[in-house]
Amino acid sequence: MIDIQQILDMASEKNEHTNLELIQKAYVFAAASHQGQTRLSGEPYLSHPLAVAYTLAKMGFDEATIAAGLLHDTVEDTKASIEDIDEEFGEDVADIVDGVTKIDTIKFENKEEAQAENIRKMILAMSHDMRVLMVKLADRLHNMSTLDYQKSYKQQRISRETMDIYAPLANRLGLYIMKRDLEDLSFKYLQPDVYNQIVDWLDKHQVVEKNIIDKVVNLIRNLLQENNVQGKVYGRIKHKYSIYKKMQSQSLTLDEMHDIMAFRVLVKDIRDCYAVLGLVHSQWKPVHGRFKDYISMPKTNGYQSLHTTVIGPEAERIEIQIRTEEMHKQAEHGIAAHWLYKEKGRVNSKDLEQFSWLREIFERQGGESDSKEFIQSLKMDLFKDEVYVYTPAGDVKELPEGATPLDFAFQIHTKVGAHCSGAKINDRLMPLNTELKNGDMVEIITDPNRNPNRDWLSMVKTAKARSYIQRYLRTEERARAIRLGHELLEKEGRKLSLNCARALKDGHFVFVAQDLKYDSVDDLIASVGYGHITPRRVLNRLYGVLHPEESQPDAATQLPVKEGKETQPRKHEGVSLSGIDGVLMRFAQCCNPVPGDAIIGYISRGVGITVHRSDCPNVANMEIERLVSVTWDGEQEAPHAAGIFVIAKNEKGVLASISAAIAKYNVNITGLVMENCVDGRAKLRFKVEVLNAAELYRMIDEIRGMPSILEVIREREGDDV
Repeated sequence: MIDIQQILDMASEKNEHTNLELIQKAYVFAAASHQGQTRLSGEPYLSHPLAVAYTLAKMGFDEATIAAGLLHDTVEDTKASIEDIDEEFGEDVADIVDGVTKIDTIKFENKEEAQAENIRKMILAMSHDMRVLMVKLADRLHNMSTLDYQKSYKQQRISRETMDIYAPLANRLGLYIMKRDLEDLSFKYLQPDVYNQIVDWLDKHQVVEKNIIDKVVNLIRNLLQENNVQGKVYGRIKHKYSIYKKMQSQSLTLDEMHDIMAFRVLVKDIRDCYAVLGLVHSQWKPVHGRFKDYISMPKTNGYQSLHTTVIGPEAERIEIQIRTEEMHKQAEHGIAAHWLYKEKGRVNSKDLEQFSWLREIFERQGGESDSKEFIQSLKMDLFKDEVYVYTPAGDVKELPEGATPLDFAFQIHTKVGAHCSGAKINDRLMPLNTELKNGDMVEIITDPNRNPNRDWLSMVKTAKARSYIQRYLRTEERARAIRLGHELLEKEGRKLSLNCARALKDGHFVFVAQDLKYDSVDDLIASVGYGHITPRRVLNRLYGVLHPEESQPDAATQLPVKEGKETQPRKHEGVSLSGIDGVLMRFAQCCNPVPGDAIIGYISRGVGITVHRSDCPNVANMEIERLVSVTWDGEQEAPHAAGIFVIAKNEKGVLASISAAIAKYNVNITGLVMENCVDGRAKLRFKVEVLNAAELYRMIDEIRGMPSILEVIREREGDDV
């Protein structure tokens, strides 16, 4: 357990002018506030804020940030108030604590919505004070290091959120050490078997690897001394998640991995960086395509360094990074070093010029329809590596790996993107879905009559482009839905001798909209166009408004409406829909819902309603206006398709054992795909037919209890397996 003296020593080591009295006072306040509280590990709760504060002190933050780290849970978990913090420690500390507290205290209807909105609020807090985010990241880091004491499902959920958002965010902010630790801790819980295999392999080979590292470090040191270059040389084994990613990308086993060592050379100035690069390349053969110059073209988070991979001693591939001491400080602490003592951590316009991606997040969040959409966009911003391309004027634009000319056009300006009709890459006309490469020169051709279409969504990789296209399509589709709604109402109205245009002009539809619980007449008419509600139901209500003495048109007035075959409800589906008449229905193949699952419907014109599981990843990307409430209608006897994903030891008889377990439940197997992995595992994907979710999960539990099984889950499209 960290103690307060370690924090004080670290803070004064990083900055001798740190106000240690404020930190000491915050410690006393936190200790008194959390007295008697314990964590799941049994440790005093105070161990957590102490660990958070130590991380912040180690990063070199000021006394206000460290004090806020000590106090960050006092308002949420004790009787202390923000007013108490303000009175005792001043506005600066209180603002940081308040920012952290507000991220976690609002309650939501479900956990997914809460996670999405909390992350959204954390990102927005950055626009006020970067230190709020730093406290939150330090808080997450310590919580991840003590995750052993949480239940398994919580370990998975928290680790997935950390891997998806917090680690990439730390990376984009240049917090390399924090990013590395968050990735390894998440990896430990998300894929424990693979993680343990890597740990065991590294333990067995640590002596050999250490000898190679020592040898290479000495060779580089001698190379510098012989050429009168002053510098420091370090070597290390890459972190575990980095090794795993390399195994996956290159389809290698652990025994086939050779370039798991990385070396760093720190020199005085930029001239020496390039001098050392020349010396290294003269000593060892460089690997083609593995040199990157982040000094002349820094990353957006300020990172600068030279990266090269060479064939070193004993024909081993070794990665070498060369940078100055100042660049190294920036690489270790990233944005934290940049804002350390600037305007008390607050972001200003000049800073945001350097971190343009951050400015775009701040600006774009207001246009996202909900928190889940914002999170999807944020993931696009955080995950990709960068490519650098040029405008015809020679300006450099940074885009994510895999970006296309459409992304480039939206990066220039949303109007350029919206009216993009073609692109020249290196003076040649190329398709809009062409992937851009480092050094490409891109020229955009525009046409004022050209507008975004749905196909563009499959071409773009940037959140900015996707967000604009989705917003445009929503607006256009709503306008089309309103036009279609008018046409349907007019057509149906003529059958009932109702003049809808006159009723609309006279304001009668206002009462119909209110009666049917719509916010406006346009919302009501758009809902008719989307197919959410039938024209006949709306006109029956309108007739009641026009003829209050009658509840609905009489038999003479109300013409019978003959339903075609395509509008008849499919009764065997066993799903009921509230307020929707005669609609085609089918089950989504991406998530294969079965009776007992929570479900939701999505309306597509010409297709009808597609029923998804509520937790289907595809639902998050759907237009909210087209989602409808659906429920299972009683007990169903018909079989439904479902998927089971199994990771097992690749042993003799394992497939027969799993098949026997499935057959025990009288379940039919309709498909099987099996993949043998290089690490001695087998991945099996079963397609089965079950009566309901309860039967499916009983079968999964049966398989999970078998000795050869490493992991078994219900499979759906988009699962990270």
